[in-house]
Amino acid sequence: MNELQVSDPHGFAKLLKSWGFWGVMTGALALVLVLFQIFGPALEPAPSAATQVGEIAGEIKRAAWRSFLGLPKPEPEPVAVTYRSYLPLAGPILATIAIVLSLISLVLRENRRLAAYGTSLGVGAIVAHFFWWALLVIAGVLLLVAIIENIGDIFSF
Repeated sequence: MNELQVSDPHGFAKLLKSWGFWGVMTGALALVLVLFQIFGPALEPAPSAATQVGEIAGEIKRAAWRSFLGLPKPEPEPVAVTYRSYLPLAGPILATIAIVLSLISLVLRENRRLAAYGTSLGVGAIVAHFFWWALLVIAGVLLLVAIIENIGDIFSF
């Protein structure tokens, strides 16, 4: 009889006490956090791209004139820290914890499937997080190149 069948009244309690189960749960949570970090900003209302680019260009122009005229820099406004500030750290940390829990499960010779699932979810969360940040860096470089190419248009009258 399989040790994880629901008909066994002690099977579920045994499952909750296994390291592999908690590795799977932690890995799944890590993957959900990474995916929420990736797709979360798309769910929030944002101004159009043209408005954002216009605001950035205007800010660059004002900063350049302030520097040219020798005016002091404006005081920066303090930004409130939200839960979204911790998402880039929480996903990989939980993924690493999932991998460690799965390795403990393997060392203690628990169910190999749970260890494999937990490790797979943890590694998947780390890989997805890495590729997302690599994509963001590439997009940022492309944006900077476009801004530098058009720098003459910003200072024209």
